[in-house]
Amino acid sequence: MFTPPHRGVRDADNVIVQTDQYFVISAHYHSLGRSRKPQCLRVSCCRLLLAVLALVGCFGIGSARGDLWNVGLLYDHFPLTREAGWRTEAVGPFFYQQTRDSDRTLAVPPFFSDTQGTETDFHEFDLLYPLLTYDRFGSEYRWQLIQLLSFAGGQTQEEIPKSRFTVFPLYFQQRSPDPQHNYTALLPFYGHLKNRLFRSEIDFVLWPLYVKSVRGRAADSSQDDVAAALAGRWLSPQSGEVTTYNYLYPFFHLRYGDGLKGWQFWPLLGHEHKEVTTRTNSWGDEEILPGHDKWLAVWPLFAHQEREIGTDNPERQQFLLPFYNYLRSPRRDSTSYLWPFGLTITDDREKQYHEVGAPWPLIVFARGEGKTVSRVWPFISQAKTDSLQSDFFLWPLYKYNRLQVGELDRDRIRLLFFLYSEVNEQNFESGKTQARTDLWPLFTWRRNFDGRSRLQILAPLEPVLPNSKSVERNWSPLWSLWRAEHNPQTATASQSLLWNLYRHESTPTAKKCSLLFGIFQYQSGTATRHWRVFYLPFGRLDAAPSPAADSR
Repeated sequence: MFTPPHRGVRDADNVIVQTDQYFVISAHYHSLGRSRKPQCLRVSCCRLLLAVLALVGCFGIGSARGDLWNVGLLYDHFPLTREAGWRTEAVGPFFYQQTRDSDRTLAVPPFFSDTQGTETDFHEFDLLYPLLTYDRFGSEYRWQLIQLLSFAGGQTQEEIPKSRFTVFPLYFQQRSPDPQHNYTALLPFYGHLKNRLFRSEIDFVLWPLYVKSVRGRAADSSQDDVAAALAGRWLSPQSGEVTTYNYLYPFFHLRYGDGLKGWQFWPLLGHEHKEVTTRTNSWGDEEILPGHDKWLAVWPLFAHQEREIGTDNPERQQFLLPFYNYLRSPRRDSTSYLWPFGLTITDDREKQYHEVGAPWPLIVFARGEGKTVSRVWPFISQAKTDSLQSDFFLWPLYKYNRLQVGELDRDRIRLLFFLYSEVNEQNFESGKTQARTDLWPLFTWRRNFDGRSRLQILAPLEPVLPNSKSVERNWSPLWSLWRAEHNPQTATASQSLLWNLYRHESTPTAKKCSLLFGIFQYQSGTATRHWRVFYLPFGRLDAAPSPAADSR
């Protein structure tokens, strides 16, 4: 930052001298005389005006030594209110730099933002979010271009490094020093994938002509696979819970696994059967994997299923649409006639309630210890269980939800989806509460469990994406016309209008106010008051700068 010299700055026409932050202008002019041309006077006036502007600038810059440095939305440097740290803002909403604990953020909204944390070793970078994003946590990283092109890398659980490149959904690639972790896929021609698209492995050739997928690979499993008779790589069995071979996906498939065999010629006919098996879980305990038997014909018209075989609650379900659909089990019975617009009757013996829907789920009435429902959609609904409550009136005009789990109680009120939203959470163990209120697109307000709060006006994206840090970093500064923050733990508060064109800060021992690019500034402490009007100081100034000023 530039600081004016203590000695005078001399030019041909004037001398500016600074003494203890006060300036004396001494202008030396030659005798004008009556014969001087008018332009000479204009030149002298211009020179005098430039000197005055330089004087004002020196006042503003020189005040950086004190605690009154502020030029509004052009530049401001101030302590954070809700956390320990500092923030610098300049050029309105288009630049800020923030330091908070071990986190550092540099941003030029909406073009980019860069956040790094040394304590938790993370790095987040956004360029024209959500166009390009970069996220790193430890050794795991990911570059992503609008969800289509991405670079990612890190380590496996065995600490083997790997890197990925994806052009979704056409090209997939992974490379690692261990060749077992390598794969390449180019849709629709040929590919081999591992741990992608919710499958342990995927092989395909001329998709959808041939696709083989493995789901939930077991660590040590062996089985006799009937497909072994069909020699060759494309029908070699994989050791896992479920291996599916698709031909002309999704019309025909063969499926094998631990005690599992199945086939399907969709939508005409299909059958799948699984025996009761056991496996050793990650805790070293043996657990039962239930069996099932499934038939389908002219899907979705007819299906018969027997599930959870080998457990204490085997289920049998059958439907022939639209005539009937029934479910029978020791814990629950449910029958539907003329589904989905007819009558549904449910008896849940486990949760102890009786429910009638006609048609379900539009008109539902349930009574019992475990559940109470009165619903006539979209007019009114009241539903409640031991831990959940869901009500609405003229859906989606008014919606209320409540969740009680352990020591946490959370409720939410919504009007027209996200037009208005109010969330309240309470921890019964600590007795603390937190809340959030959004009125789209006018404002968003939140208070955490420590009581620290923040109000922002306007908020066109925050109610729709309430937990997006990238929106808060890259877009929120552009439309935050008013910001108000409060920290009851330190008794500090701050308010900002039009990107610090007006700013007010208060602590238990001091207050600070700035208006119109710092033209009007006021600061008070325990013993003194400071004023500046057009950067000219009034009132007694401190003999020594405050600790807060030194830290700046």
